[in-house]
Formats: sequence, structure tokens, C-alpha cells
Amino acid sequence: MTTLKEQLQADVVVHMKAGNKVALTTVRNVLGEIATREKSGKTPMELDDAQVTALLQKEAAKRRDTAATYMEAGQDSRAAAEIAEAEIIEAYLPEPLTTTDVEAIVDEVIAGLKADGAELSMRQMGVVMKPVTAKVAGRFDGKAVSEIVRTRLAQ
Repeated sequence: MTTLKEQLQADVVVHMKAGNKVALTTVRNVLGEIATREKSGKTPMELDDAQVTALLQKEAAKRRDTAATYMEAGQDSRAAAEIAEAEIIEAYLPEPLTTTDVEAIVDEVIAGLKADGAELSMRQMGVVMKPVTAKVAGRFDGKAVSEIVRTRLAQ
């Protein structure tokens, strides 16, 4: 199984052969950002798929924010270019979860913790959030997950 980074590198060749300049430039920019992250700091490191996914989410969000700014300024063509780049990046992200899926995961974790004899209240929110965050991992908004957990613990 190839890693996400390897997939991006392979897609550079695919986009080059296809003559898809927007996708080629976007993927190259993302790979450059990955390389920068890997080389920054005191010791170089290799990013794993979870870290690459987080980086891709940030890059896509950055482009969506920039597109919104361009739209407000009346620069529709630039906004469309940013949205196109965001969509290319989002194609590499895992399938997002629905609110129903996340609620089911939260309920499952809470039931598991209660079965282990844990008394859950708002003070133990972190105990619930840790396993939920691990399962959701980049496929749903963290603030929304936190709200769902808070709602469930308040019941």
C-alpha cells in the first residue's frame, strides 16, 4: 500500500503527462510544503499519513479562505482558481464523516468507558475526547466533535 506522500509524487507524473497544469502546480506546491515541514526543526523527519492528511486539510482550508477573500473583493476568476486548487487537494483527503457517524462513535466510546466502570461527567471530557479524536482523525471538525461530546456528557 502506498503512502499519501507517494501517491502525491506519482500523481505529479500523471498530471504532467496529461498536461493538467493546475493539478500539477497544486500537487507540486503541496509536496513542497511537505518537504519544508520534514526539513524544518532540529532533526529532519518523515511525515506519516496522518500528518500529511492534517497538512492537506490546512492547505485546502487556506485556499478556501483565500477564495472567500477574492470573492469579497470581486476577483471571481482568482476565487475560482483557489477553489479549483482546494478541490484538487481535497481529493486526497479521506472521506469525511457525517454528524450521525460521529455521534455513533461518541456514543460507542462513552458506552465502552461506562462498561469499564468509569463515572463520566463534564470533568472527564478529555477521557472521552482522546479515543474519539483518534477514531475521527481529520475526517470531521474538531470543534463540532467537542460539542457533540459535551452534549452527550450533559445528558
